Amino acid sequence: MDTVQDMGRHGWQYLGINPGGVMDKLSAQVANMLVGNENQDAVIELHFPASSFFFEQPALIALAGADFSATINGDEVPNLHPILVSKYSILQFHSMVNGARAYLSIKGGLDIVKWLGSYSTHVKAAAGGYKGRPLQNDDEIGLGAAPDFCPLIGKKEYMVLPWKADTAWNSDDSEEILILPGNEFSRLTDSSKEELSRQSYVITNQSDRMGYQLKGEPLSVNTNEEVVSSGVNFGTVQLLPGGQLIVLMADHQTTGGYPRVAHVITADHSKLAQMKPGDAIRFKVTDLPTAENLLIKQHQHLLQLQNACIFRLQEFIKK
Repeated sequence: MDTVQDMGRHGWQYLGINPGGVMDKLSAQVANMLVGNENQDAVIELHFPASSFFFEQPALIALAGADFSATINGDEVPNLHPILVSKYSILQFHSMVNGARAYLSIKGGLDIVKWLGSYSTHVKAAAGGYKGRPLQNDDEIGLGAAPDFCPLIGKKEYMVLPWKADTAWNSDDSEEILILPGNEFSRLTDSSKEELSRQSYVITNQSDRMGYQLKGEPLSVNTNEEVVSSGVNFGTVQLLPGGQLIVLMADHQTTGGYPRVAHVITADHSKLAQMKPGDAIRFKVTDLPTAENLLIKQHQHLLQLQNACIFRLQEFIKK
């Protein structure tokens, strides 16, 4: 399931076309910033075991998100650093150290045609990305225009540039996933409202880019009245008929008929995206001002990081 993605295909949900895009927007943006790309440029979203990549020309790359023990020509290379790779280099991934999804960015972006304003792969529509599907053996992806890196790398096989992106934007970060009450939160019984934040939920194997199915003590409602199918989004927490929960992710449907008992705050989407089957989730109910302040704080950190990366890259290329 390695695919070409970007920040999403927005504005088409009224036609039933979901936004899609990367699961971890924060990590994808950081990867693009490290090589001097625009935030909306295409990246490759990797799942373990991940693809291997053979470079037919020198390139400036960066990895962010999950740590899959990356190597270039057999040598370990770090995440969150810009890396110059020479012609005929091979990038490989060997083990899942932490996280669930890694992002590969390449200076200049990928030579991919947009579909409905986005590079993201829409697998069900077989459109966008690279031929509308996950990557396969022997796929050949062209690169966008980029500077000539040959004089910078010389005869070296690769060069890890000395600065590293700091992704710790929240000093008060905890393992809990913050949620806001949803439209149908009031349907939960009082005991289930408390249980929602008290217990841990395990992400089951029936989880993917569309949604995480959770396993925990079933929650109950005080009414069996059906819900009219309504709009849903990334992070919507729905209550299934058996009392279990599902959290909608990047490839979620555009509407849903299950009660929307909560919504994961936007600032915690990236934390959620790096979780995988077997991991435990604990929710904590928060309020809208807290959610807004955390998102502003995250955006401020990314803006500072982007400015720092632009400055460092300009200084390096001038040498």
